[in-house]
Amino acid sequence: MEFKLATPDLEAERIGNTGTPGIWHFDSGLPGRTLMVSALLHGNELCGGWALKDLLATGLRPRRGQLILAFCNLDAFASFDPSHCDASRFVQEDMNRVWSAPRLDEPATADARRAAQLRPWVERADWLLDLHSMHEPGAPLLLTGILPRNIALARSLKSPAHIIVDAGHKDGVRMRDFAQFGDAAREDACALLIECGFHGDLSSHRVARDLVARMLAASGVVDREDIPPEWLLPDPAPRKVIQVTDAVVAPSMDVRFAQPWQGLETLAHAGTVLGYADGKPFVTPYDRCTLVMPSLRQLKPGVTVMRLARDLSDDAAAP
Repeated sequence: MEFKLATPDLEAERIGNTGTPGIWHFDSGLPGRTLMVSALLHGNELCGGWALKDLLATGLRPRRGQLILAFCNLDAFASFDPSHCDASRFVQEDMNRVWSAPRLDEPATADARRAAQLRPWVERADWLLDLHSMHEPGAPLLLTGILPRNIALARSLKSPAHIIVDAGHKDGVRMRDFAQFGDAAREDACALLIECGFHGDLSSHRVARDLVARMLAASGVVDREDIPPEWLLPDPAPRKVIQVTDAVVAPSMDVRFAQPWQGLETLAHAGTVLGYADGKPFVTPYDRCTLVMPSLRQLKPGVTVMRLARDLSDDAAAP
């Protein structure tokens, strides 16, 4: 796969304005939400870095509430090489699997220590948009977690076409599920994670910027008229809400797919062979099973290599 997206120059942006490297904070002085937009939680996912760089360049500031912009895994990003784009995903471990209080209280790796630096900013946010891109080419996906308030927010943004309702990963907690964002009682705290397409696609930058614009307007920290109009992409139609029911987790390095799955395939019949792990087949558990983000590029024991999901519109249409 060709890597077409240029590497952003973040020498100025990595300084921040808060005393925490890579963190920018703007306070309107008026009541309102605190919106945090995070990028580069994985050092090879450049689209978010570009979107935040663009946002800072506009000079846009909140009219109400507060705005936090976070360039997260700067050490991993510093080693980015487009010819080996997976190598700079993290320094020692995936920074998007360390977001639990015990891991952050006693961080044992460079990535966890950086997450602990970011923790106070995450904890003060009311809304979070976490910008990501994908190992493989695919349509953008908006991941909500399982709380109804996040699903409602995702619907209200009107883009992208696919909303993914999922519970996360067995190998650790994501930032978007940390603290207030995983608390069912905190109706005021919403978090979304956008997968903007393949890491190296030029379109990933446009998708990231579009979702930043939509989240800024929805949060109320700015007026829609404040946002550069060219940032907004056309609303897709129709949209789908897809509920993840199962995750295929690698038991070892002996995992292969039965076909070169691209993602969002809907397979008609239960029992369809998807691949093999330790020589044993794994299959679709039900009819009309949709595959979400299949990839072996980060294969190691404990890593999710594929998610299996139901299209909720199918359920709605069923008699």
